[in-house]
Formats: sequence, C-alpha cells, structure tokens
Amino acid sequence: MKTYHGSCHCQAIRFTADIDLADGSMRCNCSFCRKIRCWATVVKPENFRLLAGEAELSEYQFGAKNERHFFCKHCGVRPFGIAHSPRRGRFYGVSVSCLDDATIAELMAAPVTYVDGLNDNWDTPPAETAYL
Repeated sequence: MKTYHGSCHCQAIRFTADIDLADGSMRCNCSFCRKIRCWATVVKPENFRLLAGEAELSEYQFGAKNERHFFCKHCGVRPFGIAHSPRRGRFYGVSVSCLDDATIAELMAAPVTYVDGLNDNWDTPPAETAYL
C-alpha cells in the first residue's frame, strides 16, 4: 500500500489515496468507459482524501445512476468517481492516469482486469480487449 497524490490536469482538484497497484486496475467496455478510455483502480472510501477542488467538480450520472462520475469544470479531466455495487459496497474509482507520483514502472506492472460492463457481465471479460 502506498499513498499516491493525484490531480486533474489544471491542478484545481487534488487528492491522496492509499493504493496497492499490485492489487490491480480495470478497464471496462461500457459506453461511458470506452469513450473516456477509463483506466481505474478501486479505492475504499477510508483510503481516499479530497484535498482541494470540491467546488470545482461537476458530476455526471447515467443509466441506473449507481455511479457518480466527477470531472473538473475547468480542464475536463475525470480524476475519480464514486460507485456502489452489491459485491464491493461503496468505493472510489480512481483514474490511474491521474496519479501524479505513480512511476511508469508502477503503471506498467499494475495488473489490468477487463470487465464487460457493456453487457452487465462483470465476472467475464469481453472477448476483445485491445481497443480498451
């Protein structure tokens, strides 16, 4: 477990999160994640701290509205979201690419799990993943 510092592009939104990148990350093929090329890691609420920028966040929800997707009003970057699922409970989905002090080596070593959110089949990866 390591404490990472993260932010949006313009630095208006800043956070820290305790993450073990060796526990993995995920990419999803749902319509939203595909469009934003989401690469996220799951963080327990007690391991996420928003340091600055709460007033600079805009929120987007769709579908069942189980997930709150936040993005910066200024630069448009989506550093994290908040979700609730029956399997995981409440969690933060932190954008791995917004971790300012994650090294290239750490990112390359982080396992990636592909999920089939498009078909609401979270336990089986989609047949094709190269585009994710």
